[in-house]
Amino acid sequence: MMETLLQDLRYAIRTLRKSPGFTLVAVLTLALGIGVNTTIFSLVNGVMLRPLPFQDPSRLVRVWESSPSRNWAFFSMSQPNFLDYREQNCSFDRLAATMGFPVALTEGDAPERISGLAVSPNFFATLGIRPLLGRDMLPEEGSPGGGGRVALVSRGLWQRRFGSRPDIIGSTISLDEQSYTVVGVMPTDLTWGKTHVFVPLVLDRNQPRGDHRLTVIGRLKPGVTLAQAQTDLERIAKRLEETYPGTNNGWTVVSRTFYDWLIPEETRRALGILQGAVAFVLLIACANVANLMLARAAARHGELAIRTAIGAARSRIMRQLLTEAMLVALLGGALGLLVVVLGLDAVRSINPGDLPRLDTVSLDSAVLLFTLGVSLLTGLLFGLTPAVRSSRGDLTETLKEGGRGTTGWTRNSLRSSLVIAEVALSLVLLVGAGLLLRSFWQVLQVQPGFETRNLLTASISLPGPRYSSTQAYVAFHQELTQRLRALPGVRAAGLASGVPLDRGGTAMDVYIEGRAPGPEQPSAEWRRVSPGYFRAMGIPQLRGRDLREEDAREDGRGVVISDEMARRFWPGEDPIGRQFRAFSATQRKPVGRAFTVVGVVGDVRYFGLDAAAGPVVYLPYEGSVWNPMRVVLRTEGDPRGYIAALRDVVRALDPILPVANIQTMDELLDSSLAPRQFNLLLLGTFAAVALGLAAAGLYGVMAYVATQRTHEIGIRLTLGAQHADILRMVVGRGLVLTATGVGVGLVGALWLTRFLSTLLFEVSGADPATFTGVGVLLTIVAVLACWLPARRATRVDPLVALRYE
Repeated sequence: MMETLLQDLRYAIRTLRKSPGFTLVAVLTLALGIGVNTTIFSLVNGVMLRPLPFQDPSRLVRVWESSPSRNWAFFSMSQPNFLDYREQNCSFDRLAATMGFPVALTEGDAPERISGLAVSPNFFATLGIRPLLGRDMLPEEGSPGGGGRVALVSRGLWQRRFGSRPDIIGSTISLDEQSYTVVGVMPTDLTWGKTHVFVPLVLDRNQPRGDHRLTVIGRLKPGVTLAQAQTDLERIAKRLEETYPGTNNGWTVVSRTFYDWLIPEETRRALGILQGAVAFVLLIACANVANLMLARAAARHGELAIRTAIGAARSRIMRQLLTEAMLVALLGGALGLLVVVLGLDAVRSINPGDLPRLDTVSLDSAVLLFTLGVSLLTGLLFGLTPAVRSSRGDLTETLKEGGRGTTGWTRNSLRSSLVIAEVALSLVLLVGAGLLLRSFWQVLQVQPGFETRNLLTASISLPGPRYSSTQAYVAFHQELTQRLRALPGVRAAGLASGVPLDRGGTAMDVYIEGRAPGPEQPSAEWRRVSPGYFRAMGIPQLRGRDLREEDAREDGRGVVISDEMARRFWPGEDPIGRQFRAFSATQRKPVGRAFTVVGVVGDVRYFGLDAAAGPVVYLPYEGSVWNPMRVVLRTEGDPRGYIAALRDVVRALDPILPVANIQTMDELLDSSLAPRQFNLLLLGTFAAVALGLAAAGLYGVMAYVATQRTHEIGIRLTLGAQHADILRMVVGRGLVLTATGVGVGLVGALWLTRFLSTLLFEVSGADPATFTGVGVLLTIVAVLACWLPARRATRVDPLVALRYE
């Protein structure tokens, strides 16, 4: 058996070497199809299939508090509630809490703002992670007065900032101008974010139950399901609601597996769509190579028939032809690995932004096994049918035909069916890419509500006891904005708790003075800004005036609201001079002092161009300490040219204060559009490849058929047929195949595009313009693909054709 296989392999190599053109085209076609499939599988494997880097990750759970009546499906947890859940549950081995915070690392001469995470001492044990160096946190270090300040640093920070020094354990670092003793070094990939430093989270039962700030994770006990744990948590939530109705009324709890939390359904759906798209590309590639194999088999028809006549078994011929197909497929798979390397580099350079675990994507053993499996399956897909058909060699029929190629149009039904399938599959991909393109165009037409050009943003957090008072906090920012406005080329400067397309606001209910509270109070986004912020951002002032410094000190504190808030809260009325207060959902009453509306500004899409602009309240930043604050600079030229000047101004005010997140607003906008660009670019590339392969397949079939019909065409020309008649005959046949493929593809596209609905924006999955445009594009490409072989057929010399036949 092995000897026969080796004979078949040697014969296949000799045969393929005799047809270098066929071999090259087939291998390159399959390399493209297999390569793009393996590239997307690499993403799916790294993002979705590879186990999470935790001990027994299937038992890890993310827990939220939830208030359905307020439309807060997933909300952070308060400290007292967390302690009650941890003590009263029967389903978890451990429950741990975390709270993220930015922190200034003021070690050495280069201050740096890094991301920190305050964690309960059982956090790493819950995840099943051990330090690379040193020790974990001790239980008493998470109790009030439980010891000195300790910290664990990530491996990335240890390597980059401390040169991988093993003596870092026991040394001190300065965080927000306070000394911490380093007790451990942790892996860099142990959490869901790029956290650099971990400090103990001190939990206090005396904290307000209405203060929801904690991120909670848990490890289920062996044998406990998520559904059982959810029931257990709901039981505790009901008890807390009865015991503390003032703060817990209407609150419940929800839980999800770590996998569902870290890899959202939107990400899984997008990758699934891309994997389906590249499967279509592979099918088109297989159809193309199958057509090549059929044409090649037709040329070898006499050889195979003679082999059958002299005693070769049909199974032996089939095995030989399948060996050739498998060899071509394996060569295509091997070359496809180069496509994978280039494709992964391209994906990393695109950086879609919201794709989790992208750094884990690599060409590993699972990817290599996938490539091998796809290559073998591909060999069967395009090799089996030609092998079966070619093994039916008939010597008598072959000699009777005499090589005249009398096959009619209908004798090529299999090759025609393959072309129809190629056209249909490419149409589905083109429609998907067209819908994403139309959707992306619709997003770009959305007005963000501010001017993005020549706008620089940066984040500044004021750490330490020096800025704990409101007076010191306000004095620093006032001096900062004055100096920035004095810089040559700076047209305006301002401050905000968050800029558009970035965080920095807080959702709070609103109580309108003079109106009775309803069952559900309206909600708005509350943001803190400085005078001059609207001018710096290019947000139009519609009514009233801008904020002033005295608005933070007056009894009726002045605020500016968005136009959407004015329309929604005071429809048909002038909101200037109207008053409102924050409304406590837990206490069911207004709280704090009243705010007076002094101005109305244009709506801003803070959460993305594809997210609606909601009601916004702009409060004076001087009212309280908020860290970090965002600096915005409106410049006359390229804003990146002012980065050094911004750093110099901050350094002059405070030499150890880091400036972080320096970005232009155009860069922020591009980052917000990156996921859409990523999906569009990949699906568009696959659709273009599919279109090219389908055009090549159509061209190949028409060229082959025109060559077979040389005798008939010679007779037609001899009897007086015009060149236009031959063109119509060949092109018409190609258009019939194309029209059939388009019809089949339209039906498939109407069904499949429903899976794209979550990726679309203001575009229907059955958009007539897209479907029409794709149909016209395919028709044009088909005409071009058929015209070349048709034109060649018109140049046939009738006498030569008849003499040859």
